[in-house]
Amino acid sequence: MDPIFKNILAVIAGILVGMVVNYSLITIGSSIIPAPDGVDVNDVNSLKDNVHLFQFKHFIFPFLGHALGTLAGAFIAARTAATYKLPIALVIGAFFLLGGIAMIMMVPSPTWFSTLDLGLAYLPMGWLGAKLAGNKSW
Repeated sequence: MDPIFKNILAVIAGILVGMVVNYSLITIGSSIIPAPDGVDVNDVNSLKDNVHLFQFKHFIFPFLGHALGTLAGAFIAARTAATYKLPIALVIGAFFLLGGIAMIMMVPSPTWFSTLDLGLAYLPMGWLGAKLAGNKSW
């Protein structure tokens, strides 16, 4: 298979796997740790109006979803890419970082969470995914 085509497929696969892991963890998390009473997590305005009701525990699964989704996506992308394994894993991290920035702009969150999420859940997890994929030839 052509290396360029294989790399493109690796990026697509990484994004899809990352999205599934992210969505799954956030969905599971909302059933384990329900939102505060009266908050509709599917309504952006409800989230904006009630973000002050959220406690630390409500941010655990969103962070895990972002971090582990990025990690899984970067791992799959680095593992399946033909060449440029680390840069491709970092592309996955950057893709999810842009999503994280967009989410923080749409739904306000505490500064500590935004800093932690943007600082640790995306690019570092992209790098770690590439490392865990065991590829030495970057």
